[in-house]
Parts: sequence; C-alpha cells; structure tokens
Amino acid sequence: MAFAMRVKVPPNSANLQEARHRTFDFFRAACRSIPSIMDIYNLYDVVNPSQLRSTIAAEIRKNAHITNPKVIDMLLFKAMEELSNITEHAKQRHHIIGQYVVGNQGLVQDAANKDENVSNFLKNFYKSNYF
Repeated sequence: MAFAMRVKVPPNSANLQEARHRTFDFFRAACRSIPSIMDIYNLYDVVNPSQLRSTIAAEIRKNAHITNPKVIDMLLFKAMEELSNITEHAKQRHHIIGQYVVGNQGLVQDAANKDENVSNFLKNFYKSNYF
C-alpha cells in the first residue's frame, strides 16, 4: 500500500468577517516567518525584510476585491501552501528572488536606468511580454 500524506485543511469561513480575520492571521504568520526566510535563502544582499513585507501585503491586496468567503479560503489555502514550501526550503534562492524580489518590474534599484536609451516601440514590446 502506498503511503498517503494527509494535509490538514482548515474549515471553511462562515462569513466575510471570518475570512478577513483569517487573512490577517496569515499575514501575521507570513511576516513572522520573514527573518527565517531571509536566513534560509541568504537574501540580505538583495532585499530587506520591509521590502518582503511590502511584497506580501501587495500580493494580498491584489485580491482585495473578492467578497466570496469560499474563494478567499481557497486563496488562503494556496498562500499557506506557498509559505510552507518556502519555509521548508522546497524552493531555491533564484525562485524566491524571481517571484518576490524582482517580480514583473525588475529590481527596484535597476528601474531608474533600465530604459534610458530605448525606443518607445521597445518599451511597449518589453512591457507587453513580461508576465
């Protein structure tokens, strides 16, 4: 018989207020894990903890328009899974840097001089092809 790993799934939120409370709890847990993430992936040379905290807050704010508690619970489950993968070192350093430090806009310190001598055509092309 194959070994099946059981994942404990939290119960569904009864209403929007409970889902909102769970979102704040997740944000607190994610912020508390930032120092260990910085140590595990040695991110001190690329980003500081406040920038990671801002990135987490921005990811949560992207879904602020959602009002269905079931959808919020599903997004929280995905976020908890992502956080556990990161804290259990299931990702490599370049994954973390690419997803949460660089993102779609490039490094913050490189953004000023990135497009100095580029034509408008290339600026629009680059903007449309970054995912």
